[in-house]
Amino acid sequence: VQLQASGGGLVQAGESLRLSCAASGIIFSINTMGWYRQAPGKQRELVATMTSAGHPNYADSVKGRFTISRDNAKNTVILQMNSLKPEDTAVYYCNADIKRSPFTTYYDNYWGQGTQVTVSS
Repeated sequence: VQLQASGGGLVQAGESLRLSCAASGIIFSINTMGWYRQAPGKQRELVATMTSAGHPNYADSVKGRFTISRDNAKNTVILQMNSLKPEDTAVYYCNADIKRSPFTTYYDNYWGQGTQVTVSS
């Protein structure tokens, strides 16, 4: 299984970016899928996740500015980031809980390679 993230870049404060992550490989089902970020010198933190039923969960710091969505048929998760701030600068990582077989009862956790988001003031 691979998680391929794209869409990072350099923007000015107040602008928008859209991150996309697609899961590929042998996949039976995906439970929670979402985004985490890690700024230099800081721990990785949750940004936003969404369950397969479509229930979102956001970090307080991004509520009202970021929107997460999923296309379950395409095993894809999207993060629309609006009103970006310099403090949003970080490497953003895609994450997913994936079941590879109908005969297992557990989900394995996978990480994507990370995409850099830089917001200048």
